[in-house]
Amino acid sequence: MFDKLLAKNTQHLIGLDIGTRYVKAILFEQNKQHITLLAIACESINGNAFAEREIKDYEALSQALKKIKLNLKGKAKQVAIAVSGQAVINKLAYMDDDLTDIELESQIELEADSLIPYPLEEIYLDFERLGPSASYPNKVEVLLSAVHKDMIDSRLTLLNEVGFETKIADVEVYALANALIQFAATSESTNDNSDDLADKMVQCCINIGASQLQFCAVYDGQVLYTKEHNFGLDMLTQDSCSNFNLSRIQYEQQLTTNSLPESWPRDCYMLFQANLQQHITRALQMYVSSTHQPSPQHLLICGAISPFKNLANELTQELGIDVQIFNPLLGMQSDKKSAELIASQGANFAIAAGLALRGFSPCHI
Repeated sequence: MFDKLLAKNTQHLIGLDIGTRYVKAILFEQNKQHITLLAIACESINGNAFAEREIKDYEALSQALKKIKLNLKGKAKQVAIAVSGQAVINKLAYMDDDLTDIELESQIELEADSLIPYPLEEIYLDFERLGPSASYPNKVEVLLSAVHKDMIDSRLTLLNEVGFETKIADVEVYALANALIQFAATSESTNDNSDDLADKMVQCCINIGASQLQFCAVYDGQVLYTKEHNFGLDMLTQDSCSNFNLSRIQYEQQLTTNSLPESWPRDCYMLFQANLQQHITRALQMYVSSTHQPSPQHLLICGAISPFKNLANELTQELGIDVQIFNPLLGMQSDKKSAELIASQGANFAIAAGLALRGFSPCHI
């Protein structure tokens, strides 16, 4: 969603989620109101290609991207990517509701010095009009996003070398929210009971990544709240490798094949689960405190959680609320190979799905 990277209505846009451990890609096609999955791919990134979300090993990431491009079989080359972490700043501003987008952009640029703690020449700056403010009459809420140019430019250079053309740069947690909104809309459209209370609830989702928990809440097609928390699956990976003298590749292979040592659940997993539960509890408390919404009784989780088959049930018991897996691709028609990937790892494609959906929505410029 950053300046000079926006497209008005790009069809066949690949949602490319570049994580610290995996690259995920999704390509959708929209026919009237129906969305069809055209292609899906996932590739691991060798070694430790990132440090604090910044690229350190360009060759490792380049190899993963080349494999993604090969798996997509050249069906498209335009991509939407996303960034996250401390280099990304989101601010909510309140502007006069009668301003045009051009006037709004000029006003934001004038006030950006007080809103963004970085020199303007070092950042990409963009905004999106959210809607009328409930707190300030005759004002509109505007989401202002900024990111260091280095974080975007390094990705653009690498993607261009691989043969991709970047059309949109978004923020990961808003891509997650975009997928959640589409999921809620799809659920509502297939629900015969339009008065069902489930359609009227705030929907909360946490993406469990390698180094972050990304929390978002949406209501009635709008983003209500977002927050990133520094905790993720890397903690479990590091503890497991240290305790059992394993490389990361060995650990992931044994985790996938369910062949880790018998003492692994007691020595590593139980501690991780307890820490995860504490971080989710804290995330929910911060959400309630910030929005003054009631504490949610339902929570969706997604991310690289496919090896942990009982995680949703475990969190349901620990948190005392209903926790379910968010797989935005479940039920989509696809070939056999893609269907297997969706069934096993679909929950890890939420951000990629949210990015791919951007191809069907006109941006404000």
